[in-house]
Amino acid sequence: MALRRRKMPGMRLLDRYLLRGLFVPLAYCLGGFLIFYVAFDLVFKIKDFQEEHLNAFDIAQHYVATLPELLVTIIIPVSLLLALLYALTNHSRHNELTAMRTSGVSFWRMSLPYFGVGILAGLAVLAMNELLVPPSEDRVDEIKHRHDLNAADRVWIPKLNLDNQTEGRLWSIDRYNKATGEMKGPHIQWDRADGSFLWIDAERGIYTNGQWVFFNEEDWVTRTPSPGNPNPLPGERKPHAVLALTLSETPAWIKSELKVRNLSPEEAAKKPELSIQEILTYLRLHPRQEKADRAKLLTQFQCRLAEPFTCLTVVLIALPFGARAGRQNVFAGVASSLFICFAYFILQRISMGLGVGGTLPPFLAAWLPNLVFGLAGLVLMWRTR
Repeated sequence: MALRRRKMPGMRLLDRYLLRGLFVPLAYCLGGFLIFYVAFDLVFKIKDFQEEHLNAFDIAQHYVATLPELLVTIIIPVSLLLALLYALTNHSRHNELTAMRTSGVSFWRMSLPYFGVGILAGLAVLAMNELLVPPSEDRVDEIKHRHDLNAADRVWIPKLNLDNQTEGRLWSIDRYNKATGEMKGPHIQWDRADGSFLWIDAERGIYTNGQWVFFNEEDWVTRTPSPGNPNPLPGERKPHAVLALTLSETPAWIKSELKVRNLSPEEAAKKPELSIQEILTYLRLHPRQEKADRAKLLTQFQCRLAEPFTCLTVVLIALPFGARAGRQNVFAGVASSLFICFAYFILQRISMGLGVGGTLPPFLAAWLPNLVFGLAGLVLMWRTR
């Protein structure tokens, strides 16, 4: 026990040294990639920004809104890979890794700080995917059209139909405001569990305090035919100036419904577009789906689960590459990272396309890149130890 206590301060010092050697290039990579992306993207979009009458503040807001998705899909994993390869190659060139292993520190123990960074980066990716990425698309669209004279009309969706299969409600809305959740001409057909069929027609509806409030509403109930009573029983019309109902459908649910509905197979095969919560909500309210639509959603779901683990895969593949670099130039780490990124994203795109198309099971399609590169990293680490 006494020997262990004497070693702990030294190990903590070693961990801090390794993390310091990683965080400096990681900060440079994150900042460099952001600057490069903004500068490169601005060259191609500056004309579009001018046509949309966006000023400098609007353009800055546009890039801030697009930042979360860019971070989780490209910048964080690529920056982590590049920084790891640079830091490890630099340590290896100065024989520091050899000195650590000679002093009794195993390669696996030496890698613990890097795995800790990979876990934290994965948690950050998961949090941004669920909290920041979903609203970013609407924010970008709002900034893009904020100076459009017809922007007020763009938020209104005509003839919107929604189906809550789980609770038996079918919505038909003449016009729906996707920004405020206001409805004009909402009509609800509700097949209730007691065998009755409720019809709701209103002039207008808004969502407030967790309830739908309908104005100038009329509803009536009919009883569905049964063996003892083959004819439906018409209900009495009941007009209400104001009617408040607590329903599971919310403006957030409608927004997710529209997002899932508008997602094409081509877009779904490129990258994860939906959050875990959006997919689970849609699957819960739509238990009956066509095979192709279900494959698309389940592949997106598994990809969202697999995406945070990309950071751990990066650590697994970078450690043996960087540690075996010897006295190679540090730019060899840059070349290695570019090759690894290219191969990873190509495999990811192919596997996602096969999953969305139903050729591969969704789980295998989403996790295949992490499994291939992770296992390769484990084998190389075992040989490097």
